[in-house]
Amino acid sequence: MASPALNLDDFLSRFQLLRPQASRMTVNQRQAAVLVPIVRRPEPGLLLTQRSAKLRKHPGQVAFPGGAVDSTDASLIAAALREAQEEVAIPPESVEIIGMLPPVDSVTGFQVTPVVGVIPPNLHYHASVDEVSSVFEMPLAEALRLGRYHPLDIHRRGDSHRVWLSWYQHYFVWGMTAGIIRELALQIGVKP
Repeated sequence: MASPALNLDDFLSRFQLLRPQASRMTVNQRQAAVLVPIVRRPEPGLLLTQRSAKLRKHPGQVAFPGGAVDSTDASLIAAALREAQEEVAIPPESVEIIGMLPPVDSVTGFQVTPVVGVIPPNLHYHASVDEVSSVFEMPLAEALRLGRYHPLDIHRRGDSHRVWLSWYQHYFVWGMTAGIIRELALQIGVKP
């Protein structure tokens, strides 16, 4: 099913007018942040990475650039920008921050805050070979199509939680990344 066209001005207006509501409480204390990079194009894109298969945590998974807040980071936004620069060479000064989504708990014990920013279309990405195996762009309209995400309920240690699953080309998008994209779609008013 083809996704309807979505221009950047429409996305930005909807994102800024429809403020996110915290839909759940987070319990993790360790802070992390990811950059949700929207590529400024006539038909905007969503920049994603595939983590290196050599990583100890989440090897090969599709993710947003990001990671743990460290002592040198002035804020969650600073952490997301630093990580994006380290992982895929996005210069912090080239990112126009437009807001944040409510934090989510990761299975690795972090409270992860998605920082949404717009990046120029002409950046030359340079993936950190230690952390990232590939960088790819998904059309934003396609990424925000709720029908592409399928729920899976997981029961672990007496707890039940839902994860979302999707495919894009040969990439399997699931877990926290799919959940963040889906939350972004709901934030801008895409109907389930």
